[in-house]
Amino acid sequence: MAAETTPQPNPTRFLWLFALAWAGCSIAYVPFLTLLLPLRILSLAGPNSVRVLGLITFCGAIAASTGNILFGWLSDRTGTRRPWIAAGLVLSSLLLLTAPLLQNLTALLLVVMLWQLALNMMLGPLWAWAGDMVPREKTGVVGGFMSFAPSAGALAGVLVTIPGLASFDQRFLLIAMMVAASVVPILLVVRSTSQPEPQSATPRKIVPVASSSVAIMWLARLLLQIAEATLFAYLLLYFISIDPKVAENHVAVLFGCVLVVAVPLALLTGRWADRHHRPIQPLILLAAVGALGLVALAAASTLTAASIAYVAFGVATNAFLSLHSGQTLRVLPSPKHRGRDLGLFNLTNTIPSLIMPWLTILLVPRHGFSALFLLLSLLAICSAAMLFKIRRLV
Repeated sequence: MAAETTPQPNPTRFLWLFALAWAGCSIAYVPFLTLLLPLRILSLAGPNSVRVLGLITFCGAIAASTGNILFGWLSDRTGTRRPWIAAGLVLSSLLLLTAPLLQNLTALLLVVMLWQLALNMMLGPLWAWAGDMVPREKTGVVGGFMSFAPSAGALAGVLVTIPGLASFDQRFLLIAMMVAASVVPILLVVRSTSQPEPQSATPRKIVPVASSSVAIMWLARLLLQIAEATLFAYLLLYFISIDPKVAENHVAVLFGCVLVVAVPLALLTGRWADRHHRPIQPLILLAAVGALGLVALAAASTLTAASIAYVAFGVATNAFLSLHSGQTLRVLPSPKHRGRDLGLFNLTNTIPSLIMPWLTILLVPRHGFSALFLLLSLLAICSAAMLFKIRRLV
């Protein structure tokens, strides 16, 4: 069922509320997947933590991929996004609260998979909602606003791991409360769920070019996301391999600092890309800087050197991913299938979680993290090269 095409009366208000809600989605998964889940697995699996974390990440990614496509498609069919977002918020929060109560790895695996489904019931329709409400010529700004999300998730990780603030179990409740406070406002304030027609000013002759660019945009993001997902899941274990005494709060603070810097960078470059009609050029540069950061990570031998290298990689890739998410709305072929198509594009976020555990398992035990990071740097270089080819076509 197609949605009505009532225009959004206040796009600026929507963008700010969307940025808050998108940040809430990040708060829902960043502290859990980067800090709390690895620590929980470490307590249950001991020396097998790397392999167990890889297995749970793999299965969770399958659930996330399925959920994002399914619920994006359902929100297209029903012509509304809000009920799916609300249901995903409730279910994902309830499942999150059960995680610290589990005492075996099988139960933890099942809950993580169900939680991923529920989380993507919220994520998929929310991303599509932004495409419904924001015109094509503002996709750079959308990407800039989406850059708040990773920093919010990292700062939430800093908050919940402050020593003495909350017990391990209470950290999950704090996360659920922050997510609700972030997502509920857009559900209450924004009433329209319109799906506007494509901009009439867009020349029809560029449609075949944009359609061919979809595959390149998809693959370029996938390559860089493999690198980002690896650091996302294994950064704590990587730092422990360099300095066994490093605390999880130190890693959370590093996440926060990196992502806070990425926000103004993404906002400024997103506005620049819209103003100068060059949506791809910033992505090329950021992918190249990410590759250099990975090379530096491979060469690092001290905690300080590794931290500096991660700053370069983290700032560049997080700005890249936020801006790329906005520019994805530019190349999608049909607003009637936006939720479904974004679900398919979201595979670039979840497929890396199916790939990187096996890369890590194959390379790290024998050759260490350095070999892994060098391979990932080659992927980032390929991403930049592919985007360079379409820089004038999108």
